Amino acid sequence: MLTPRSRVAILRTTPARVLSDYHTLMNLAGYQDVIAREIDTALKVNISWHFFFPGSSTTPWQLDGVIRAMKQDGYSASLLHACHNRTVVIDAHLGERENKQIDVTLAHGLRNIHLYEGDEPWVNIREAVGDLTKKFLCLNDVYPGGFMIPRRFLGENIIHLPTIKTHVFTTTTGAMKNAFGGLLNEHRHWTHPVIHETLVDLLMIQKQIHRGVFAVMDGTFAGDGPGPRCMVPHVKNVILASADQVAIDAVAAKL
Repeated sequence: MLTPRSRVAILRTTPARVLSDYHTLMNLAGYQDVIAREIDTALKVNISWHFFFPGSSTTPWQLDGVIRAMKQDGYSASLLHACHNRTVVIDAHLGERENKQIDVTLAHGLRNIHLYEGDEPWVNIREAVGDLTKKFLCLNDVYPGGFMIPRRFLGENIIHLPTIKTHVFTTTTGAMKNAFGGLLNEHRHWTHPVIHETLVDLLMIQKQIHRGVFAVMDGTFAGDGPGPRCMVPHVKNVILASADQVAIDAVAAKL
């Protein structure tokens, strides 16, 4: 039996047409086959530095282009929301202002959700995925008592919004690692020595808890060097999308 081949869409873009190019890109990658219309979709914003730095964090045109594309294709703004996590080094509220992400979110009338705030219910990973935890490569060792994940993730779509950049601990970072902040708490730096195994475990979790998983990656700037905050930015003017998180990260790493 032949296994379907993964599809990664990649476009060269310009500032003049980047917003419309995101619509073309996402449909080339077949996102409508993966992201159901009738349920909530989390747009998982990446903030690697709370000040704007080219290549470091989700760009405003990336977020804007994705939202415009989904609205154009009939997705309701009431079922879309920007999704943020907390870290030990980044102020997400400052970051969304300095990176102009909040401006885009509010302009489109979307909800803006910070996972670690308010009365959002959480659930232990063992309750959320059951026997899947027996297949974990490393997370049972790093978190012997399990760890909590947002209950809202169960059954909803997620679209990751990473950028093409390097990372001082993990060499590259992209779609797979963008799940890091939402699924693991502030002690997630404990997993850096076993980052490869961690990414496998996180992808298994995502495939079980989310209805659909998709990634849209901005490479208008690509970050090189000791990322994600001390990089040399390069203008590359490419954007990528895929439903296969491994494939899109492999293409980005090759680029």
